[in-house]
Amino acid sequence: MKRRLLENFGLKVTAVIIAIILWFFVISKGQSEISIDVPVELKNIPQGLESVKQGAKSVNVSLKGQDRILRNMKLSDVRVQVDLSKAKKGRGIHYINKDDVKVPPTINITGITPSSVSIVLEETVIKTVPVHAITAGSPKEGFVVSSVEIMPKDATIEGIRTETGKVKFLRTEPVDISDADKTFSQTVRIDMSGRNIRVDLQEVNVKVVIKGGKK
Repeated sequence: MKRRLLENFGLKVTAVIIAIILWFFVISKGQSEISIDVPVELKNIPQGLESVKQGAKSVNVSLKGQDRILRNMKLSDVRVQVDLSKAKKGRGIHYINKDDVKVPPTINITGITPSSVSIVLEETVIKTVPVHAITAGSPKEGFVVSSVEIMPKDATIEGIRTETGKVKFLRTEPVDISDADKTFSQTVRIDMSGRNIRVDLQEVNVKVVIKGGKK
């Protein structure tokens, strides 16, 4: 038996090597490699913190796989997610590895550039501030604005401490009282221009009380 196994040993080894080469040729046939820019998604941000600065908004991912699959693949099929569950307040460097990249089955990840991203987290603050109504124009001659009432009077804002600390009150968009000669109510939006915060309501009801009239 041993003699039979050793017979033509060199030819048998050569046949095995050729078979392996052919196998690699078959599986590699029709394979392609592409590189795409993929947005970086942040997940599991610790409660009470939020991202205020991110070094790289996207990373370049190199992929290898069957040409047909790569051609039919959508950008949304590839996702890069950075897990921040262990992140702390301040600046941190978070490395991106292949486990952080979600790709279709049979697609191989051959490279990620850059391999890390700098992220700054700041404390989230929630507080209540008053809403002030802004009026534009003047009532009809002989009439005056007796009072301006707002419902609700307050709004809850949320954002990083450096932004919420700047906000003492919120303003409405202007309520036009030009030539008004009687009390009226109007629903207006809160003016959030230039504000990098979130608010629990978008609109308030403003009641403008008009009195007077010369005799």
